Amino acid sequence: MGALTIGRLAEAAGVHVETVRYYERRGLIEPPPRSPSGYRQYSADDLWRLQFIARGKQLGFTLSEIAEVLGDASRTTEAVRDAAEAKIAVVDERLAELARTRCRLQQLADLCSHGDAADCVALRVAAG
Repeated sequence: MGALTIGRLAEAAGVHVETVRYYERRGLIEPPPRSPSGYRQYSADDLWRLQFIARGKQLGFTLSEIAEVLGDASRTTEAVRDAAEAKIAVVDERLAELARTRCRLQQLADLCSHGDAADCVALRVAAG
């Protein structure tokens, strides 16, 4: 694969040109060399990095977390595994929080259907 312009790189990665520029400013991808006429010349490695960032975002990683993994010079499987396990812990906590919220909402719905109207209107349900 030859050098890619910013437009072709963005299209191949499925992102907007402004996203590529933003990732450059954030340091997620290196500023590319330029042609004699001033066009950015991206490589296959830049495309891989953009695709890596997109996959990371789909998995719920923040750009800072992705930058940390990309910045790890060794980029070992252990580093990726550790990042994934940390994200799993965050997701598990969020799931538990959502389950608690769902339970309280169900209590509220039950209260409003069969309970005291004043408690329903005041949103009085068990906190835990």
